[in-house]
Amino acid sequence: MNLNEVKIKENSWFARLAAAKLGSERVAIVWRHTIHLHNTTKSEFLADQRWVDHELKHVEQFERYGWLQFAFLYLIESIRHGYFNNKFEQEAREAENAKSHP
Repeated sequence: MNLNEVKIKENSWFARLAAAKLGSERVAIVWRHTIHLHNTTKSEFLADQRWVDHELKHVEQFERYGWLQFAFLYLIESIRHGYFNNKFEQEAREAENAKSHP
C-alpha cells in the first residue's frame, strides 16, 4: 500500500470523534481508503513516517477483509482485548517498526 492510493482528510469530524473516545489530542483514523486527521495537518502527518506506516497498514487491513468484515472484526477485537491489545493495532505497530526510520 502506498500513499498514492489513499486520500488524506484534514479536520475530519470522524477523527475528532475518535480523539474524544481515545482521549488523544492528535488522531489519525482510517476508513477504507481515507486517512482522517484531527488536530494535525497533512504535512505534519506525512513528516512522521512511522505514523504513516501505521495508518497505511490499516488501509491494507480494510482491503484484506473488506470494509464490513474489517469493521466488525476490529470492533470485536477491541471489545475482547482492548484498543492496545487489539490484533489489528498490534499489526499496525509492527508495520511502524518494520522499516528503518531515522
